[in-house]
Amino acid sequence: MHKLLHILHALKLWGLYLLVHKNIRFVADMMRWADWKQCPYSSSYWTFVFLMAEYKEFRNICYYRMGKAQYFLRWICSPLDSLYIHCKDIGGGFLIQHGFATIITAERIGKNAKIFQQVTIGYNEDKLPILGDDVEVCCGAKVIGGVTIGNNVTIGAQALVVKDVEDNVVVGGVPARVLKTK
Repeated sequence: MHKLLHILHALKLWGLYLLVHKNIRFVADMMRWADWKQCPYSSSYWTFVFLMAEYKEFRNICYYRMGKAQYFLRWICSPLDSLYIHCKDIGGGFLIQHGFATIITAERIGKNAKIFQQVTIGYNEDKLPILGDDVEVCCGAKVIGGVTIGNNVTIGAQALVVKDVEDNVVVGGVPARVLKTK
C-alpha cells in the first residue's frame, strides 16, 4: 500500500485532479464512502487515495465516473472483476457494499443508492430499469425490465422486481410485493 500511495502521489494526473475536484457526483460518492468507512483523512486527495487503495468496489465506481481516463489508473489499482456497472446516469452518493457478482445495467439510478452483493439490475426485451433516489437493493435481489422504482425504496434480499414500485415502501418476495410503507 505504501508503494501505491507514492505512485499515486507522484502521478498527480490531470484527469484525477478533475475527477476529485470538479465532478460533484464523484465527490458525493467519495464523501459517502468516507463517512461509511470512517476514513481517517480530512483532505479529499488523501481520502481518495485511501479509498482507492482499500476498496475495490469504490474503484469500480471511480472508474465508471472517469470514463476513458480510467485506463491511466486501472494498471495500478485493479477493479473488482465480478462487479459490472453499465448505466447512462448515476446520481451522487452511490454506494456498493460487497459488490461480488453484481451486475448493474440501468437507464438511470438516482442519488444515494446503495447496492449489496449478488444483485442483478438488468434489461428485459431491451427495456432498462430506472431507480429513484435513496433506493437500497439488498443481497441477491433482481430488478428486471423497464420497471420504475420510486424514491426511498428498499428492495429486500432475494426479491424479484418485475413491476413498478411506488415511493416510500419496502418490497420483497418472488415476485416482489409491498411489505411495508415507510
